[in-house]
Amino acid sequence: MELAEKIGVSRQTLSKYETGESLPDIERCKLIADVFSVTLDDLISYNKKDGENMGLGIPPKGKHIFGMVKVGDKGQIVIPAKARKIFQIAAGDNLIVLGDEGQGIALIKEKGLLNMLNEARKH
Repeated sequence: MELAEKIGVSRQTLSKYETGESLPDIERCKLIADVFSVTLDDLISYNKKDGENMGLGIPPKGKHIFGMVKVGDKGQIVIPAKARKIFQIAAGDNLIVLGDEGQGIALIKEKGLLNMLNEARKH
């Protein structure tokens, strides 16, 4: 009921969206995405099967679930194509591996880290 009010439709209309009996127009889709703090693309393109397999829902705007990668014998991983595209990672780029035993591992492009350090020095 709360969502229906936020996007300006009746409970019955929202129920039809949920069951697939009807689809929201693009303006309603944008409102739904805003309510859940996700991008319109994630709302529309979200692969429910992958998210359910990992026990996760649609990630918030700017956050991504790229799927599972397997670590090879020598510790190598393949960064998913969508991640490489979004973060503009190309063959030959240097990535810095950061780690926090409580939070996990993160990758950052060498140029991105250098830019952050230069900005920090300015302040």
